Amino acid sequence: MMRRSSHLGIAVCALLLTAPLGAQVTYERILRAEEEPGNWLTYNRTYDSRHHSPLDEINRENAGDLELKWVFQARSLEKFESTALAVDGVIYNVQMPNDVVALDAVTGRKFWQYTHVLTETVNVCCGRINRGLAILGETLYMGTIDGKLVALDAKTGAVIFSKQIVDPSGGYSLTHAPLVVKDKLIVGSAGGEYGIRGFIAALDPKNGDELWRFNTIPGPGEPGHETWSGDSWKRGGGSIWLTGSYDPELNLTYWGVGNPAPDWNGDVRPGDNLYSDSVVALNPDTGELEWYFQFTPHDEWDWDAVQVPVLVDREWEGKPRKLMLWANRNGFFYVLDRATGEFLHGKNFVKVTWAKGLDENGRPIKIPEASPTREGVRVWPAVQGGTNWYSPAYSEKTGLFYVSSWEYSSIYHKGDPLYTRGNRYVGSLPQGVWPNTMKDEDEQQGHGAIRALSPDTGDLEWEFKMTGVGESGILSTAGDILITGTMDGYMLVLDSFTGKKLLSLNLGGKIACSPITFTAQGKQYLAVTSGNAMFVFGLR
Repeated sequence: MMRRSSHLGIAVCALLLTAPLGAQVTYERILRAEEEPGNWLTYNRTYDSRHHSPLDEINRENAGDLELKWVFQARSLEKFESTALAVDGVIYNVQMPNDVVALDAVTGRKFWQYTHVLTETVNVCCGRINRGLAILGETLYMGTIDGKLVALDAKTGAVIFSKQIVDPSGGYSLTHAPLVVKDKLIVGSAGGEYGIRGFIAALDPKNGDELWRFNTIPGPGEPGHETWSGDSWKRGGGSIWLTGSYDPELNLTYWGVGNPAPDWNGDVRPGDNLYSDSVVALNPDTGELEWYFQFTPHDEWDWDAVQVPVLVDREWEGKPRKLMLWANRNGFFYVLDRATGEFLHGKNFVKVTWAKGLDENGRPIKIPEASPTREGVRVWPAVQGGTNWYSPAYSEKTGLFYVSSWEYSSIYHKGDPLYTRGNRYVGSLPQGVWPNTMKDEDEQQGHGAIRALSPDTGDLEWEFKMTGVGESGILSTAGDILITGTMDGYMLVLDSFTGKKLLSLNLGGKIACSPITFTAQGKQYLAVTSGNAMFVFGLR
């Protein structure tokens, strides 16, 4: 809990000089982002969320020649989880929790900074963080942990408007980067540990007005309401805290939905608890649900389906098909038809002991003894999951799906949940939240790995095993490299075909953001955030 004085946000303009600010980022530019490999115009770079860049100046032959070009040191002690935007020679990023900075992409010089002063008392589950920005026209958009949508002039940082979207006193917050689709901003509310009722909404970029809303926890009269007992839907969770994907040909936007509330005790919410732990496919014009797929019905382990939906067009059983690749927190890798939601294939990519497997429809075949108990039961994967929110990657060049995976277990306990508005609503807490606190039957410490999976089979093609774990996203490039990081501060560059380590640099702080790559003045750069600083590298 925290208290901050009630002031308006402040924009500080500094060192504008001849800054190349003011480029128009239209929806059409984002739609054709593949034609602008030197820019990073939206959270996942492209609407298909593959986290792959066509840039190849930095490649597996010269990755060892990378050198530090500049560093931005944030004036914040909060952990970085934001992914920067790179727009025509300018880097826009968020200094935690909700300060926006504009930097020269070549030198790191600060053009301006907007400082957001929280006006509410805010409870958040997992740090005072933000995961990024959206840009449309000459306006930047940010959701804040005190529930506002803030619109800023990208040239100066001046506030265009600030609108209250959710009520932080009820446990609601905004933490993810908005998604621009046509003339709308799509956002969702975080706060699943506080007994919120989650939703996804489209907002008007001109003023923040709500244009439509889809409730991720359906109420009376809405399809799926029958999967909740009594009035448990009123505080059912189903938060949104990671940016979705979009298929313009199908005109569908895809969003992963968080855990049901309360965590770790499902007794008070019998049923499948839709649409928690699901991917939902929505019409972005109307918010209507086209289809859904639930990964973990009646989740008792806190395995949000808040991962990045990766959209891939490739052959499936000899025919072209629009696919969705999804490595889920519950430990299974899924292939879905993204036009219909049909389950095509699933296989565990880490050790799984809560289910025997998946049936022909992709529903898990649960093991009853794996449900949390008063005494505690040990289950793989652990509460952080086989993976989590950090971005996977896909390369058409290799045909492989890359995911940061965690191999370890937790002991899950069941307690008595008590709902008090604005406070945590959970049924106990698990033991073994981090890998170094638990060992397996062979006394092996938990660990992380970058794993390359075949989308056709889910089979492991190669892995790069870590001594610790990684909480960084993965960036793939046409230079046949992957860039990622570890919690103990190592930036890693790997060969995307083999997993061979090409470079390892200790940057001194936890890496918990997705690296990006961009060009400025004709040269390729890599940006990696470590601890409270953003490091930008280029070739010697």
